[in-house]
Amino acid sequence: MKADIHPKYQPVVFQDVTSDFAILTRSTLTSKEKIKWEDGQEYPLVKVEISSASHPFYTGKHKIVDTSGRVDKFRRRYGSK
Repeated sequence: MKADIHPKYQPVVFQDVTSDFAILTRSTLTSKEKIKWEDGQEYPLVKVEISSASHPFYTGKHKIVDTSGRVDKFRRRYGSK
């Protein structure tokens, strides 16, 4: 591999904003936000909207993520009469 062309691979905390789930893993992503982890060290914090703690496939709960009334618009247009 060529030197100095690859991004830095470092420990990063991914936090689900819909649930209080966080996981420490390694990634090339960076962030200006930091979080103090259980081991007392600070790591970059990357916030995600969906993780295994909130995804309907893993939780078994059906949740509609409605963006700007799309579901209501669909039901008005194609709903049963």
